[in-house]
This record gives sequence, structure tokens and C-alpha cells, in this order.
Amino acid sequence: MLELLHEWLIAPFDYGFMKRAFVAGLALSLAAPPLGVFLMMRGMSLIGDAMAHAILPGVALGFLLAGFSLPVMSLGGILSGLLVATLAGSVSQMTGHREDSAMASFFLISLAAGVMLVSLGGSSVDLTHVLFGSILAVNTQALVLITAISSVIVLTMAWLFRALVVECLDPLFLRGQGMRSGLVHGVFLGLLVLNLTAGFQTLGTLMAVGLMMLPATTARFWSKRLEGLIGVAVVWAMLASSGGLLLSYHLSIPSGPAIILLAGSGYVLSALLGRHHSLLARYRRQATPLETGEAA
Repeated sequence: MLELLHEWLIAPFDYGFMKRAFVAGLALSLAAPPLGVFLMMRGMSLIGDAMAHAILPGVALGFLLAGFSLPVMSLGGILSGLLVATLAGSVSQMTGHREDSAMASFFLISLAAGVMLVSLGGSSVDLTHVLFGSILAVNTQALVLITAISSVIVLTMAWLFRALVVECLDPLFLRGQGMRSGLVHGVFLGLLVLNLTAGFQTLGTLMAVGLMMLPATTARFWSKRLEGLIGVAVVWAMLASSGGLLLSYHLSIPSGPAIILLAGSGYVLSALLGRHHSLLARYRRQATPLETGEAA
């Protein structure tokens, strides 16, 4: 039994590429889910998907200029994401349109522009790599960049934690304390861009948001407190990333989709069986009054 467990759970990580992928997954799992929780609290869950597409033109332009140079592609992604976020916010302020509407418009433009740029400068294989990533191909340089970006995100969120919470619940109170809610919101969007830029190498631009949002939405079925939401989301993201790698190794399936599908399966099961807001929880609430009436 122990040998079987070792063969399935430990032995795959004897390989260097699996170790690097494991560490990269853990780093992203620490940084991405808390951002997803705050997006969920703000009612901006789909903004993460929009921003994931917003970095694509910069990544594609970096690819055209320097090939698969991760620093250049990452820098391009960061600049592109920040530009789209700034443009969407400016259009929203100048026209009065909702920010999510402006963001949706710009992300569609960004997606088309990014796909066009990659297609012009490379093959369908290159396009697939940029869109869907390859966590098993993470090298030492990429691993250092991913862990550095994840560390910056975690430390910055810890520093601004109270301001982020208040900005979600009562921006006017935050303004009364001498802090501009727009500045906090801008820093938050910057952290979002950084996280998605770190994630595109492993999961690609189209699925990097999955490790951010799926653990966060799963956590809401198990906790009502912010600390609990973040804790559950981070733990589930770690389990999904490591479990997805193991499934990819043993079943010879793509690693990125395996990670996201495993995270998604947790969401589906939680929606059915979770402690709060799930179908099981709703059934119990409906059954309790009936039992009370029968006892009376």
C-alpha cells in the first residue's frame, strides 16, 4: 500500500520538470485565490477574465520582438494589462458607462489583437502555447519570475488588506480616512495584472483566471468570513494544482486543463454539498421547519 502511494503521489516529483511545475503551482495558488475572493466580493468576477485577455496583445508583441523570452513577454503583458485597465477606467469616467461594460469591450478588442499578432509572427503551436500555457515547461528563469511576482502580490495585499476590505464595503469611509478609494482600486487592478502575467506561462492567458476564480467561488460554499474564504480558496487551489499535475503525469493529459477541471470539480461538488448556499444546505433549511411543525 505504501509503495503504491509513493508511486502515485511522491515518485512523479522526482523529476525536475515536475518539481518546478509543483513550486510554480503553489506560488500561484498563494497569490491568485485571494485576488479572486476580493473580485467576488466586489461583484467583479468576470473582470478577471477580461483582464486575462487584456494582457494578450502585450504578450504577443513581446513574442514577436523576442520569441519565447519570458521577461519580454511578461513586461509586454503587464504594460498591456495596465493600459487596458486605464483606458476602461477613463472611458467609464468620461462617458458614465459602467466600468465592466468598458472592460468587456476592451477585452474583446485585446483578444482579437493578440490572436492576430501571434498568428502573424508564429505558428498554431505558438498560438496554443500563449493561449493555454504549459506548466510542465516552466524553467528556472520562469520559476524565479513567477515566485517573485507572487511574493510581491501577497506582501502588497497583506499591507493593503484593511484598505481593500473597506474599499469593497464602504468606499466613502475610506475616503474619509484620507485614502483615495480610486488609488486602492488602481493598485488592486495592478496586482490582478501582475498575477495574470505570472500565470500565463503556466496556464496560458485563457485559463490563468481559472486558478484565481474557481477556488474563490468554491470557498463561498464553505465559509462566510473573509479569512475563511481566503483560507479555503488557497488550500483548494494548492490541492487542485498539485492534483492536476499528478493526473496529468499518470493519465498523459494536458496539465493546465487538468488543474482547472479539478478546481472546477471542487466547485460543482461544493455547490451540491457545501455548508452554505448549496443545494444540500437549502434542503436542510427547508426540512427544518417541517420537522419543527410535525413535532409541535
